[in-house]
Amino acid sequence: MNLQAVRAIYAFEMARARRTVMQSVISPVVSTALYFVVFGAAIGSRIQSVGGIGYGSFIVPGLIMLSLLGQSIANASFGIYFPRFTGTIYEVLSAPVSAAEIVLGYVGAAATKSIVLGIIILATARLFVPLHVDHPVWMVAFLVLTAVTFSLIGFIIGVWADGFEKLQIVPLLIVTPLTFLGGSFYSIDMLPPVWRTVALFNPVVYLISGFRWSFYGIADVAVGVSLGMTAAFLAASLAIVGWIFRTGYRLKT
Repeated sequence: MNLQAVRAIYAFEMARARRTVMQSVISPVVSTALYFVVFGAAIGSRIQSVGGIGYGSFIVPGLIMLSLLGQSIANASFGIYFPRFTGTIYEVLSAPVSAAEIVLGYVGAAATKSIVLGIIILATARLFVPLHVDHPVWMVAFLVLTAVTFSLIGFIIGVWADGFEKLQIVPLLIVTPLTFLGGSFYSIDMLPPVWRTVALFNPVVYLISGFRWSFYGIADVAVGVSLGMTAAFLAASLAIVGWIFRTGYRLKT
């Protein structure tokens, strides 16, 4: 393992985050605060609690996941797309650096930025609503697994995209709607039986449900199923990234 190469890629990506702190940190935190104000005032006044949890506290895990998924994809996709756009990716590919080391550098940095953002949003949420974490170890596990998985998905999108506009297609048209429909602001148990069955086909439901369970011990689906689905997404993303480097898809052409 060429740790020096991994450290160089990782440090470069983290330095880019420090240069764009307004976009990387402040903007998502302000957006999350607005969600608390709008949803807490408009909906919270009508829904006092969900599963015995105050509505404002109930939506915190969903808000963290909403930001985590979007930022993980954005950080990783831009991180690999920009070297492709400028042509500097060929210098990385020609260096004595393996595919695993390249992915570890780019994805590790993207996941780190997303995790830090999630922690900041969690701290911000404490200013608005009371919070407690019943299972802190599992909370961290779900946070890390989700950040890494969606950073890998972002890496795949960054390799697939052949223009800046394509970087936004999957997050805006697929991930964000699935997150809103995945129980970020409600429990799917509140839905009619037919729509609850449909919601179970939404993969984001399992991520949010498991993460919410780590906070309050309540979940829409069994926590083991949530963990298994998260691991399955991670394995599938790793398989696709491995295929990209084996074939050189949009990296060597």
